[in-house]
Amino acid sequence: MFSHIMVGANDIEESKKFYDSTLGVLGAEPGVLSVNPTGHKRYMYFLDGGVFLISEPIDDQEATIGNGSTIGFSVTSSEQGDEWHEAGINSGGTTCEGPPGIREGMGVKLYLAYLRDPSGNKLCGIQHLTP
Repeated sequence: MFSHIMVGANDIEESKKFYDSTLGVLGAEPGVLSVNPTGHKRYMYFLDGGVFLISEPIDDQEATIGNGSTIGFSVTSSEQGDEWHEAGINSGGTTCEGPPGIREGMGVKLYLAYLRDPSGNKLCGIQHLTP
């Protein structure tokens, strides 16, 4: 359904460090630099047929977060999710939505780990534990 997801970054190199670390835990290579015709930097990450990008805003305004928005990254286990979360904390991110762990409700059981990246975008490492 999706071709890519892109978020803005206020400090593109700080955000690259964060995403190289967190997405590296999931198996992605470090971000690939792309400079668009206006001279703005973007870094692209490729994994499992998906593309995730961080970009300097083309309008030269501050990058802002989407209130209520969350970008979910699949993790294969709670151990990988914990490693993903720790990599984010150690790379300039902040925890949010409580500590990583199992959450249940409405017949669903999930492992969830939430982070905010250096620009404030909310991310979730998620593993579905029920069919």
